[in-house]
Amino acid sequence: MTTTSAPPLLPHLWKSVLLSGILTLVLGILVLVWPGISILVAAIFFGAYLLVTGITQVFHAFTLHVSAGGRALLFISGAAALVLAVLCFRSIANSILLLAIWIGVGFIFRGVATAASAISDPDTPGRGWEIFVGVITLLAGIVVLASPFPSLATLTLVVGIWLVVIGVFEVVSSFGIRKAAKNLGERVAQAL
Repeated sequence: MTTTSAPPLLPHLWKSVLLSGILTLVLGILVLVWPGISILVAAIFFGAYLLVTGITQVFHAFTLHVSAGGRALLFISGAAALVLAVLCFRSIANSILLLAIWIGVGFIFRGVATAASAISDPDTPGRGWEIFVGVITLLAGIVVLASPFPSLATLTLVVGIWLVVIGVFEVVSSFGIRKAAKNLGERVAQAL
């Protein structure tokens, strides 16, 4: 005879979802209350990210056993990241501008890739929506590059609102998970 029981982590899952929801909600509120500081912190972390990745890539250019071309690309990429990191740390305005450019270029690449992928494959589920999302993302990238500082301010507000919404949903769903885990535990106990 085999016995079944509720998965051991299920009764505790709601706690981690609740904690995640609360932290996400608090972060969203902080971003909305202090959008300027949020951009500043993001810009500082971006500079630190560039510094760490630059050092790592330059280090790997000399230590990895890859082709000469691979080493050259790692070195160039790392050196460029280090130069950008220095620019970030010389001026917070540079850091914010580089962050905006990074986001804008990322949106453009993502938009082109999404739209091109959907256009090239007529069997893509939701093809029209994929093309639409690709074009909107491409346009968002162009807007961010054309007007980086106001775009970052707007993106900060959107991110803050989105974090609040996600946090609220996680908090609410954590109580649903707790109730479902309790009900499952009771059903398993009755079945035994």
